[in-house]
Amino acid sequence: MKVQGGLTNYGQAIGILMLDTVFPRIPGDIGNASTFPFPVRYRVVKGASMTRVIKECDPTLIQPFIEGARELERDGVKAITTSCGFLAAFQPQIAQSVKIPVFTSSLIQVHMAHAIIRSDQKVGVITARAQSLTEKHFRAVGIQDIPMVVVGMDESPEFHGTFIEGKADLDVERAAEEITTVATKLIQLHPELGAIVLECTNMPPFAKYVQDATKLPVFDVVTMVKYVYSATVRREFQGVM
Repeated sequence: MKVQGGLTNYGQAIGILMLDTVFPRIPGDIGNASTFPFPVRYRVVKGASMTRVIKECDPTLIQPFIEGARELERDGVKAITTSCGFLAAFQPQIAQSVKIPVFTSSLIQVHMAHAIIRSDQKVGVITARAQSLTEKHFRAVGIQDIPMVVVGMDESPEFHGTFIEGKADLDVERAAEEITTVATKLIQLHPELGAIVLECTNMPPFAKYVQDATKLPVFDVVTMVKYVYSATVRREFQGVM
């Protein structure tokens, strides 16, 4: 077998564009490489703070993210995601800038979640900051016409303090309690929900709590990354007949 070289290292099929942050990344978080059962490659976009991405949706960040995506493409990754679901707003521009698949936000899974539930049900979206999640984000990933109920962690001091305000520590148990409370209230107020999508890439460590509270399918950035990886890195099946 003859193979073609040209790169320094190989085997990192998923590239992840990271915000410029300092808060802890526990297992399950997209920024913790041990979250995934396969290697990933990170690229930090300098200056891409939580404030500029989430609160301001700063369009001047589009070019730095495009440059980061192109760097990851040159590094040999097969698909690119990001470390913040609010980058859904930049999906068209980043996807257009490279020749490999780009999936900026877990919100892309709202399509799938809606497709697998009954027509009289809605998709619940739990976001880090509800007041920042707008029609612009929905339109950029083509979900603006899907029936959704959106709830945020805006009034959850531990989660909000770390993942929105950027403090450098996290009380994991307290954050778990906060997201469980939000999920429980969501399903109590909206029993018509058929599936949940976690927008925030810091939420997957708490996805089981959300599922236990709602008894629904729960999609997050980790389910999306694993799904795209399985589509871009196919393997031969092993078994017996």
